[in-house]
Amino acid sequence: MNTELFGVIIVFAGTVALAIPLGRYIARVYGGQRTWLDPVFTPLERLLYRISGIDPTIEMHWKVNLKALLTINLLWFLVGMFILMNMGWLPLNPDGNPGMTADQAFNTAISFLVNCNLQHYSGETGISYLGQMYLMFLQFVSAATGMAAAAVLFNALKGTTTKRLGNFYDYFVKSCTRILLPVALVVAIILIFRGTPMTFDGKDRMITLQGDTVSVSTGPAAGFVAIKHVGTNGGGFFGTNSAHPLENPDYLTNVVELFAQLIIPLAMVLALGYYLNRRKLSWMIFGVMTVGFLALAIPNVALEMRGNPAIERMGIDMSSGAMEGKETRIGAAASGFWSIATTVISTGSVNSMHDSTMPLSGMNELLAMIINCFYGGVGVGILNFFVFIIIAVFISGLMVGRTPEFLGKKIEAREVKIAIIIALIHPFMILVGTALAAAVPGLTLPTLNNPGFHGFSEMLYEYTSASANNGSGFEGLGDNTPWWNITTGFNLIINRFIPIIGPVAIAGLMASKKFVPESAGTLKADTSTFGLMVFSVIVIIAALTFFPALALGPIAEHFSLY
Repeated sequence: MNTELFGVIIVFAGTVALAIPLGRYIARVYGGQRTWLDPVFTPLERLLYRISGIDPTIEMHWKVNLKALLTINLLWFLVGMFILMNMGWLPLNPDGNPGMTADQAFNTAISFLVNCNLQHYSGETGISYLGQMYLMFLQFVSAATGMAAAAVLFNALKGTTTKRLGNFYDYFVKSCTRILLPVALVVAIILIFRGTPMTFDGKDRMITLQGDTVSVSTGPAAGFVAIKHVGTNGGGFFGTNSAHPLENPDYLTNVVELFAQLIIPLAMVLALGYYLNRRKLSWMIFGVMTVGFLALAIPNVALEMRGNPAIERMGIDMSSGAMEGKETRIGAAASGFWSIATTVISTGSVNSMHDSTMPLSGMNELLAMIINCFYGGVGVGILNFFVFIIIAVFISGLMVGRTPEFLGKKIEAREVKIAIIIALIHPFMILVGTALAAAVPGLTLPTLNNPGFHGFSEMLYEYTSASANNGSGFEGLGDNTPWWNITTGFNLIINRFIPIIGPVAIAGLMASKKFVPESAGTLKADTSTFGLMVFSVIVIIAALTFFPALALGPIAEHFSLY
C-alpha cells in the first residue's frame, strides 16, 4: 500500500517538473518564436493552409475569432451526426455494429465535439471503426479549439491596446501539430509496446483461464487512448474505459496515462507566465489550482485506501482498500488519485468505477467538476479560472474603494456582468437539470440502478459531468434514453461554448482599453494574498452553491454507512 502511495507522489511530482519546460515551449509556439520542431511541422502547416485557403498571418478581431471557432465546430457536428447514424452501411465495420439512433448520435457527436465524451454507448458493440476514427479526430480538434481560445486570451493580456488578437486558425493548427500530436504519438507508442492493440481487424478469439472460448474486441485503440488523455477528452475505446486491460494493461501504462492527462493543463498555466513575461502571476494561479487539487485528491486517496466500513463489519479484509469496482493491477491509491485527476482536469476517463467509490470520494469528484477550474481541461481550464480572477478583482476593488484593474486594464461593468453570468450558468444548468430529472420519475426512475441517496447522486453526477464537459459517470445510471441523451446534449452545448465565448469577449474588451501603468495603489494580482482572494471566491461561488444538493446525495449516503 505504501508503494502505491509512493507511485502516486512520483507521478504528480514528475508531471509538474516536466510541465515547466513544456509550458515554455507552448509559449514559444503561440508567440510565433522558433522551436526545434519547426523543420518538421512548418511544411505540413503550410500545406494545410494552402489546401484550406487560410492566411494565418491575418490578425482577427475577437468576434471574428469566435465566429471562426463556432462555424468550424458546427461543420464537425454535422459530419459526426451523418457518420454515427449511418455506420451500419459505411466501411470499416468488421463487427457489423449498427448505426446510432438520432438522439444517441446527437448526444455522442456533441459530447466529443465539446471535449466531454459523455458516452451513452459501449465501444465494443455501439460503434464501428470509422465512427471511432472520427471520434478520435474530434478528440484532437476539440482539444485544439480550447487551446486556441486560451491563446487568444494570452494575446489579449499582453498589455497593449489593440482590437486584433491573433488568428484562431493559426493557434488551432499549431495546437494540433506542435503540441497535441507529438505528445499523443509518444504515449501511443508506449501503449502499443505494453499491449494495447492498434489494428483494423475485428474481434479476436481467446481461451480464458476457465477454458471458455470468448470473442474479444480489438481495433485502433492505442491512438484513441493516447489522444483521449493528452487532449483531456476521456472517452474510452472500450466500454469500461481505462479499467479495460487492453486500454490500460499494467501499472506502467496507468502512470503514462495519468501523466498524459495532467501534463498539458499544467503546462498551459505556466505558458501564460512565459507568454506575458509574468511568471509570478502564472505561479500564483498554479499555486491556487494545486492547493485546490490536493485538497480533493489527498482525501480521496485516503478514503479509498481505508476501505468500506460497512463491508468490513461483514468480516471482509479491507487491508487492500475499498477494492469494489477497482482493478488489482492498479490498486486503491492510484485509483483514488486518478478519480480526482480525471474530474479536476475534465478528462473523464476512469480506471475504476466511480459509482463504487466511497460516498465522500464521490462528493469530491463532484466538487472537482463543480469548481471546474483547478487546472481544468486543455485551454478551457485557464479560461474558467480567468472568470474567477475578474470577479475577485472586482470584489477587491470594492473593498479598497478603487476602480478594479487587472494587468493594466480597467475592469468595468460589462466585464463583471459577463463574468458573473459565466460563473452562475454552470451551477444553474446542473441544479435545474437534476431538479427536472427528479420531477419526472416516470422517465428517470427506471434508469436508476440504485434507490435513495445514491440514486440522487447518479442523477446529479450525470448533469455535473455534462456541464463540466467531463464525461465520467456513476454508471449505475442507464443513460442511453431520449431523456438523458437530449437533456445532457443541450447541457453540453451551453456549458462548452458560453464559457469560451465569455472569457474571450472579456479579454477582447480589455485589450481595446488604454493601458494604465501600475501605481502604489494598484492591486497586485501576482501575490499570495490575491491568490487567497481568488480561492475564496471559487469556494463561495462554485462550491457552497451545491451544498444542499451534496447533502441530499453523497453526504447523506456517507452517514448511512455508520
